[in-house]
Amino acid sequence: MYALRSQAIRLGQMLTFTTLMGACGVAAADAERLEADLRALFGEGGTLSLGEVSSGMLRSRVTAEDIVFEAEEGERLLIERYIVSGDYDAPDEVTLEGIRIEDSLTELTLMSAERIVMGKPPRAVFPLRAQLDPEELRLGSLAVDGIVIELASELAEELFFDTPLQHGQGRMTIERIRGESLSHDAIGMLELTGVAGAAENLDEFGSGSFTLASLRLEGLTGIDTEGEEKLASLLLSDLAVEARELVGSLALLDVDGDFDDGKGGLRLERLHVDLARMIELAPEEERTQLRMANNVLTDGSGELRLDAALLGNWKDEGEHSVLVSDSQVDVQDALRLLLNINLPVVLPSGVTPADAFADTEWLERATLLGGDMRLNLSDKGLFARLATLGAAMEGTTEAQYIEQARTQAQGLGMMFGPEVQAILLGLVELLEGSAKELEVRANLPAESAMSSYTDDPLGVPSKLNVKVETR
Repeated sequence: MYALRSQAIRLGQMLTFTTLMGACGVAAADAERLEADLRALFGEGGTLSLGEVSSGMLRSRVTAEDIVFEAEEGERLLIERYIVSGDYDAPDEVTLEGIRIEDSLTELTLMSAERIVMGKPPRAVFPLRAQLDPEELRLGSLAVDGIVIELASELAEELFFDTPLQHGQGRMTIERIRGESLSHDAIGMLELTGVAGAAENLDEFGSGSFTLASLRLEGLTGIDTEGEEKLASLLLSDLAVEARELVGSLALLDVDGDFDDGKGGLRLERLHVDLARMIELAPEEERTQLRMANNVLTDGSGELRLDAALLGNWKDEGEHSVLVSDSQVDVQDALRLLLNINLPVVLPSGVTPADAFADTEWLERATLLGGDMRLNLSDKGLFARLATLGAAMEGTTEAQYIEQARTQAQGLGMMFGPEVQAILLGLVELLEGSAKELEVRANLPAESAMSSYTDDPLGVPSKLNVKVETR
């Protein structure tokens, strides 16, 4: 029994030794492959130096350290560690630590990142110059931490192409980026948090700074084909901007573009524009117009505040659907606008409500089964200020200006019909202060084609049963 046990122990030791030797052989081969792939990656257009390339004994992991690539164009790329985890041919993760891109002449850091982790990449090393097959441009996940970008560089110009930051001069930082299911034509999820920047020459915005707590988008598809882009959702939180042409903040922007669940829309919360600060920053020749806008929109307070919700949903009623929209725009101390729509709709065969929302051309082939709409406009001080401004610009009294507006409303009503005239005269009542609220209700015929309204927009009021009330 003792002899058998001794033989079993020796056999186990031999198996363990053989396994370790095999693992060492595979690990050594992977280390050689990583070094070869990195040298091939940077083999042209510059010089490459590599530190130690090693492999883990107990974990399937291979690491290259102290990578320095000097490009002929004058840029220098430094990577403290390049780590491939898992099967080299199908990695679980590829991690880059301590990344910097420098201008080798000025020693200026153009971009840096503390750490980049790519989950489920198609290969251990991505070629930079060779054209990848689109199917290889995919990542299961992405995590980037501690990003700093110098805006006055060709690199930043490429990153922010066709945005105000493209020709900016300054610096931008991002605490972290997280992504899931990333490919050449779609993004499952992408989130940026802790974004801040300060720059000059931001196109029409001038010089300034901004901060953004977070930006998250989901379900972005069709990004490789112009005009085919679709976005399921976007959520922006706590944006603040201070520039010559814009000083303001936005607490929340929530866009729901996925209508497969029968609902979607847009919400804005606590949009604040600091007109007083913009007047201070603006060139002297622009201040007069800004002061006029400030007086009309904010009654001179300099604080423009707005909330909005533009929401819609579909209700399935069997043989037809009902389009319901409840939208509201509220400008503090100026006006409030409410719009309610209730439209029974029969869509063309094979078209879903999601299709109709995604491509409004489908709606032109739809049949409306009656329905109603209500528009409510409440004056919170805007119209009185408009009358004052209009009179000053015309060089008349407010009473004379209002009478001119009334005469014009009656003339336009004779051209476009009594429904339009009633609406315009209601707006005149808001100007003169005899009413604070205008409400327009419209009922549609029992059955009508959507195209009959889109083909003749000026004739729409005459096709509806319109009631106008002021109070």
